[in-house]
Amino acid sequence: MTRYSVAMTEDINLDLRRHLLRADRQEDVVIATWAPSTGASRTTAVVRRVLLPQEGERLVHGNASFTSGYVIRAAREAHQQGEGIVLLHSHPRGVDWQGLSRPDQDTEADYRRAATAITSMPLVGMTLAGDGAWSARFWHNNEPQWAESVRVVAPALEMTFNPDLRPVPVTTAAQVRTVSAWGDQTQATMARLRVLVVGTGSVGLDVAQRLAATGLTDVGVMDYDAVEELNLDRMVGATRLDAALGRAKVDVAARLATTAATAQRFTVHRHELSVTDPEGFAAALDYDVIVSCVDRPWPRAVLNTLAYADLIPVIDGGIGLDSFQDGRLRSGIWRSHTLVPGRPCLICMGQVQMKELSLDRRGLLDDPKYIAAAGLAAPAKQNVAALSASVSAAVLAQLVSLIAHPGGRGVPGPLRYMLATHNLEHVPAETQKYCQVEPQVALADHRFDLTEYQTNWRNTVAVRRRKKTPLRLRLLAAGEQLWHRQIRRLGR
Repeated sequence: MTRYSVAMTEDINLDLRRHLLRADRQEDVVIATWAPSTGASRTTAVVRRVLLPQEGERLVHGNASFTSGYVIRAAREAHQQGEGIVLLHSHPRGVDWQGLSRPDQDTEADYRRAATAITSMPLVGMTLAGDGAWSARFWHNNEPQWAESVRVVAPALEMTFNPDLRPVPVTTAAQVRTVSAWGDQTQATMARLRVLVVGTGSVGLDVAQRLAATGLTDVGVMDYDAVEELNLDRMVGATRLDAALGRAKVDVAARLATTAATAQRFTVHRHELSVTDPEGFAAALDYDVIVSCVDRPWPRAVLNTLAYADLIPVIDGGIGLDSFQDGRLRSGIWRSHTLVPGRPCLICMGQVQMKELSLDRRGLLDDPKYIAAAGLAAPAKQNVAALSASVSAAVLAQLVSLIAHPGGRGVPGPLRYMLATHNLEHVPAETQKYCQVEPQVALADHRFDLTEYQTNWRNTVAVRRRKKTPLRLRLLAAGEQLWHRQIRRLGR
């Protein structure tokens, strides 16, 4: 069953609020256009443009109403751009998610036919409450299908959730100190966020567990790699048995997150996929926020585009260690940044190089002979448990800033920590003149597609699943699973 949501930029949100929340407290109406962002199980209407009414196109009389001429004009303009239309009205005295009165439902149902006939897309209806909360529904037929959430994407993310589809989770005894840090309202938002962690190595594994411990009810983990012995000095919580079995990293992340979870009902979604593949990309579009813990140019470039085109905040972080020739540590740098419209993208920050992106897509960054012949530096692989925790702390601080708005602010600009000098600094990055990513804001499915169908990671996963496991290891694994089940029962 398809789920639905709506997303808009802060600028669009402000334009709509200025029009709909009148000084005289009367209701008002307006029309906007939307483009679909189509995930694996969720479709998001990304609001593109506000089409203000012209003279005589709407009536304000305590309540407010559209004219058919306004709806038809807007639908025709939307059709020319391959977009649908959104009918928006205000409830100035309303608070939080709003239902539909019978007159409002009849109005949207009546205009659905004309809107769909002209645009070939469903009509979306939205209501703005007086406290700034949004509600939304999709009209495929004569009955609305309600969205589960509406997000306003900015350095300070604003979310409104449908209480019927995404009710406030019960606060558990294990969350008392968490709630005391930022209050019930922020916890209610934080807990209902669907957050995806892409890359479940040293940083991603830690982030997934801490999200679960914070009380989130839905956490996704995406990675197609398996645990090896050389991972054990970084993947804290992975075991020698995991390495011996060649367990999928997402399975280890799911196990550890489930153990750490404090929510009464917790679901971890495993995605043994690559985000650079259409299947993995579609799965990523089902989430409200993404934490990027990958270290390759291609997946970072894909997530970079998604953050702007599909209005899903992406929190990205990374670490690099530098050693002297005799092996002593020279220094280290770790970074964290949140990608939202109005903030510079990874390419503008210099965190993704277009040349490296091209090489990564062709598989040449894994070819030592090519790297040597081209005079390139080999991809950095240094990362240790003692320092990777600093990266997970940095990206989690970005997430808390995005949701809890400490001091009334949202996320900072890009941050960089220099280990040798022990300096935390704001990176003076800004959007470059010819940036090709940020102009794609709110394009949704009309975005430039960097994904492509691949066989390499699919073959890797298929071979691992076919691999025969020795009986001794199977017995150990069965005993381990029984132990974890008993621990979960005790937790209940």
